[in-house]
Amino acid sequence: MTSPEFFETQQGRRLAYHFTPGEGPCVVFLGGLKSDMEGTKALHLEAWARSKGRAFLRFDYSGHGLSSGEFEDGAIGDWAEDTRAITDALIPGPMVPVGSSMGGWQALLLARAVPESIAGLVTIAAAPDFTEDGYWASFSDTQKTQLKTEGRVELPSDYMEPYVVTQRMIADGRDNLVLRSPLDLPFAVRCLQGTADTAVSTQTALRLLDHATSPDMRLLLVKDADHRFSDGPCLGLVEAAVTDVLTLADS
Repeated sequence: MTSPEFFETQQGRRLAYHFTPGEGPCVVFLGGLKSDMEGTKALHLEAWARSKGRAFLRFDYSGHGLSSGEFEDGAIGDWAEDTRAITDALIPGPMVPVGSSMGGWQALLLARAVPESIAGLVTIAAAPDFTEDGYWASFSDTQKTQLKTEGRVELPSDYMEPYVVTQRMIADGRDNLVLRSPLDLPFAVRCLQGTADTAVSTQTALRLLDHATSPDMRLLLVKDADHRFSDGPCLGLVEAAVTDVLTLADS
């Protein structure tokens, strides 16, 4: 296992990353909330990219993995700044973001900010606007009061220790919503979603498909696949989706 390199943003956040040189467009893996760049999908895609001679980037947002900062201090906008800063610095040409869960939201924010740099887009159980439509919408009056008075609420997770949701995360999320205003994705988009996902519903995937404007956007629903989307068949589907958009970008 090679040691990561580090990149410092203008905000002073130190981001850990691994970059594999190769042919472009560069594939950029954007992980989920509280995940890191050592996850199954990130490492699998890196190995796949290396075998194909493709450029590939994986990194940890601030407050995640080996990067600086505390998770509870971060928010969607901070991680969007991280994503924009590191891709601007390391990728001179076009890229194909592959966003998993919260990383799907990050991929959409990146595409909205720099559409001219995006050659294609892949999402895996994308969770756009989840701070508003997932967290805030499901909070009880007691939790909303707790958030206002204490500044934080703890939520149980099916996959790890409880999530801490801060008042800042909710407020910052509202500043970065992508499903409330036009979302133009002028390139091929492939969305993957499992029907047994307990974290992100198929309704979210369908809402994104209906909301966005794209010349070539497709959603693949995989029966009984869960939120991790990391078993052998699912990883094969991720490879196929990335190959598809790369082939279109290269043509």
